[in-house]
Amino acid sequence: MRRPSARSFPRLLILLSCLLFQWAASGQARAADPYVFNGGRAFEDLQHLVAYGPRPPGSKALEASRQWIIGQLKAAGCVVKQDRFVASTPVGDIPMVNLIAEIPGKAPDKIVMIAGHYDTKLENDFRFVGANDGGSSAAFLLELARELRPTKHKLTYWLVFFDGEEAIKNWTDTDSLYGSRHLAAKLTQDGELSRIQAMILVDMIGDAHLDIDWDQDSTAWLNKLVFQQADKLGYSKYFLRQTIVMDDDHIPFVNAGVSAVDLIDFDYGPNNIYWHTAQDLPEHCSPSSLTIVGRVVRATLDELENSPHIQ
Repeated sequence: MRRPSARSFPRLLILLSCLLFQWAASGQARAADPYVFNGGRAFEDLQHLVAYGPRPPGSKALEASRQWIIGQLKAAGCVVKQDRFVASTPVGDIPMVNLIAEIPGKAPDKIVMIAGHYDTKLENDFRFVGANDGGSSAAFLLELARELRPTKHKLTYWLVFFDGEEAIKNWTDTDSLYGSRHLAAKLTQDGELSRIQAMILVDMIGDAHLDIDWDQDSTAWLNKLVFQQADKLGYSKYFLRQTIVMDDDHIPFVNAGVSAVDLIDFDYGPNNIYWHTAQDLPEHCSPSSLTIVGRVVRATLDELENSPHIQ
């Protein structure tokens, strides 16, 4: 190796000074911004899930993706429970599985649930791989597990992957939301529902043109808290005050008395033309959208740690 000449030492000192400054600056940025979320890594998970193809409840593809999700959660250090049940559907009984990954906190009986679904709608007329609708929420939860697990929390977090969110035939009260209806009923029957202090649901949050509306069926104080965090982080243009009414996986919990909010972008493509079509593909999703929602959710969780609404 060639030795540096005496003349090169000042240049080395300048280079070292620049590197030290960059390192210190990055450390300060991390310290000043605790709401880090790696949307790029989440997007890679989204692509991985899409590679399994259509993933309707009871399919081999959903089982394969489920085993991969479990492996990723365990690698992140989470304890994973499989909530297995048999759903009665218009096409007969279908075995389904909710996944619950626990991130323990100081208060085991004060749980905040962050949830989404990982199934895709059964479509016989075309190949539906659900990059956004099913893929984005599952990928989001995987990355959130990696981000939350290494840090200490007052509250206990459940990351819940619902099976059977989509209707098997046509959306009705009995043909939809199979996983969330089952889990809400099970927790109620077991006397465990009171442990759930709040629920944040994410659905279709990978849209490259992100716009999340204010769901009127969500709990008002929790809705307000989420949108306040979006404003503080400079994301007001993505979290709109335009109101919608959504029938989604939060509804069984809202009906059971749990405070819940649904973060959903139900405007996917021009005039929503990508929703439930063969065009629900990774190229219509974006890592930046996952990052934005991830940072807002992390900021909201930070606020919930000391919220007067958590009893």
